[in-house]
Amino acid sequence: MAERGRAEGRGGYAGTWPQPGAAQAGGLAPSGLGAWPTLTAKFREWIEAEAGAGRLMPWVPVAFGAGIALYFTADHEPLRWVTAIAAALLGAAAFSLRRHKAFPVMVLAAAVAAGFAVATWRTAIVGHGVLARPLYSVSLSGFVETRDIRERTDRFVLRVTRMEAPRSSIQLERVRLSVRKGTAPDVGSFVELKARLQPPLAPLRPGSYGFARDMFFQGIGASGFVTGAIKTVQPPVARGPSLRYAAVMQGLRDAIDARIRTVLDGDKRAIATALLTGRRDAITTPVDMCCRSPATR
Repeated sequence: MAERGRAEGRGGYAGTWPQPGAAQAGGLAPSGLGAWPTLTAKFREWIEAEAGAGRLMPWVPVAFGAGIALYFTADHEPLRWVTAIAAALLGAAAFSLRRHKAFPVMVLAAAVAAGFAVATWRTAIVGHGVLARPLYSVSLSGFVETRDIRERTDRFVLRVTRMEAPRSSIQLERVRLSVRKGTAPDVGSFVELKARLQPPLAPLRPGSYGFARDMFFQGIGASGFVTGAIKTVQPPVARGPSLRYAAVMQGLRDAIDARIRTVLDGDKRAIATALLTGRRDAITTPVDMCCRSPATR
């Protein structure tokens, strides 16, 4: 049956209606049981295109990240040597099959195993004690590693060399403490103080940001508040290279901040200081809300 509304004498054309079961132009496949062979061929074509020269590499970091995410879903801590052996075997298998059709699949499997193994070993390397219940009137001594000047209070991370707490024998490696604004000790100094310690904050709701996980991988076992005066004393041991480096970098940040404050003022000064040194204490509330708004991202 010729198509209606088209005249052959006026440059039109004559055609027929599509037969039942025929694929439309630009479509994937006809419906029904006969669609499966066509769909399979189409998916095979897509996979071959994605696995072409130079197109497989971007999927390797995706698979590596999937392995890290898979680690955080584990019910218990995996065995380190098992994850390392599995990653090595899959990597060797991928290398041996580099001229085989299964090479892309083996590369992605090896990347997943490598991400899982790296996450497992990273957790074991940074493993440290974590406070399980609040402690009061804790005597701490140690080196100041970092200092964070904030809007209302200052914070610093203390690398603990001595810790004494009533009715507790736990020994933490690092704690993050808050003090009154402008009273944080210098980076690299050795201090003695008393503090109230709290366990790392758990997620506020299921699936929300894990503050405790973030603090764990930073090597911090507790947070709290300084309850007395901070005394700066001579260290019993010499500062290591990492502390000397941290002190130098903090000095550079302070010098940059001082220079910015003499040249700029207002929100320009606050934004420049935050971008270059990380100090956000001078940012006004409207600017802070604007920076946090999804519309500016």
